[in-house]
Amino acid sequence: MYYLGLDIGSSSIKAALVDIDSGKSLGVVQEPKEEMGMFAQKNGWAEQDPNDWWEHICNAIKRLKKQHNLNASQIKGIGISYQMHGLVLVDKAGNPLRKSIIWCDSRAVEIGHNAFAELGEEKCALQLLNSPANFTASKLKWVKDNEPEIYKKAHKFMLPGDYIAYKFSNKINTTISGLSEGIFWDFKNDKVADFLLEYYGIDKNLVPDIVDIFGVQSVVDEKGEVDSGIAAGTPIYYRAGDQPNNALSLNVFNPGEVAATGGTSGVVYAVTDNLSGKESTRVNNFAHVNYTKLKPRIGKLLNINGAGIQYRWLLNNLNVSSYEEMNTLASDIPIGSDGVCMLPFGNGAERMLNNMEIGTRLVNINLNNHNKAHLCRAALEGIAFSFIYGMEILKSDGIKPSVIRAGNDNLFRSEIFANTVATLIGQEIEIYNTTGAIGAARAANLHKGNFEHFGKVIMDNDHVMTFMPFKDKTAYVAAYHNWKKELELILNKQ
Repeated sequence: MYYLGLDIGSSSIKAALVDIDSGKSLGVVQEPKEEMGMFAQKNGWAEQDPNDWWEHICNAIKRLKKQHNLNASQIKGIGISYQMHGLVLVDKAGNPLRKSIIWCDSRAVEIGHNAFAELGEEKCALQLLNSPANFTASKLKWVKDNEPEIYKKAHKFMLPGDYIAYKFSNKINTTISGLSEGIFWDFKNDKVADFLLEYYGIDKNLVPDIVDIFGVQSVVDEKGEVDSGIAAGTPIYYRAGDQPNNALSLNVFNPGEVAATGGTSGVVYAVTDNLSGKESTRVNNFAHVNYTKLKPRIGKLLNINGAGIQYRWLLNNLNVSSYEEMNTLASDIPIGSDGVCMLPFGNGAERMLNNMEIGTRLVNINLNNHNKAHLCRAALEGIAFSFIYGMEILKSDGIKPSVIRAGNDNLFRSEIFANTVATLIGQEIEIYNTTGAIGAARAANLHKGNFEHFGKVIMDNDHVMTFMPFKDKTAYVAAYHNWKKELELILNKQ
């Protein structure tokens, strides 16, 4: 018997099947095979049709069932991971009133900025743990102001995962974690943030019913069965945004545990029991998947835009054939790249730098002594140093890292990158080969409450290796200080 896991990204949908008893993955499929498009009527806008997500999910399920010769009755539960911060508005019949305004759409930046100033930074930090910023609540306010006829027809708002659960079950609900990622949750009073809704003039009746993250949230109905091929009565046991779900997939639940990703952008997601919003302009704070009022677990999310995209840019422009070749070239260069520094911030404004857009900077090149190997080393170190810089911000906000767990993605395949981060932080980095869809499928089993078994499943099936910090970190510290000095020279000029 199996659980189905779905990961609803903005570029594709991934679906996974895992064996209920062992947690072993049967396989993962992606739909569509090419990247999903986005609709951008204006610069800075990004929208997708929610029913496209549903169509791709149904196609992915059919492929999985066919590949593994399964019938609907063998799938005993569903877990859902989804792109965070998106807005789906539906009418009373459950039909989307407009395309979803997704996570990377920036139209509501000014709305959130004004709310932060007028409500007060202290109030927002204390109760929301965040600035309202460009999150779901601010996007809903934009619709109210700019598309009043659509807003008048709205019955409920949903996050992307809520909408997919609705398509399976015809039940509209959400979670505390989901509401917190949309900046709809008041942590001080442990309820929906009425004061923000009132400030924005948003009808409280638009808020969906709240269900637990682990448990029977709803069940597939007859129409859901016809569309998806999943048997009516199959429970939806779990739902979370992609970053909390990524942490779950890496067995990150407890204070001090940190999940990291090093893809196109980098993410450091650290769990704490501290309701601090001190760095709310640079760090996002969300209710983690195991949050309760009595036992708060907050996920502090720090994003680094210029991560893997910087290394990919070098791959495309250095006349090298692969990342492996770049890593080999870099390994011949000493720690500190012989003084060459790269500031890898060329992928837009960096929230952790207070939304400054400083671009990629390459400094201290000697045209007689340095070559592309130095650039490869400087790029890996520069990206690693940006992670360290981010960890310093998290530490100033109360995080005390005890272990870092990371996916086996491009950057963490590099020993230079992983060893640099591990040594400077002084903590081991555990590498796991897993995906969000697999994690969501396994999370369906957590309705039974056995978190210890869940962690063992991940270790037994996914653990690849562990990077231990080097005892002598003198050269790493010197290189980081040199890099940080160059960064602060730029920041102080802005």
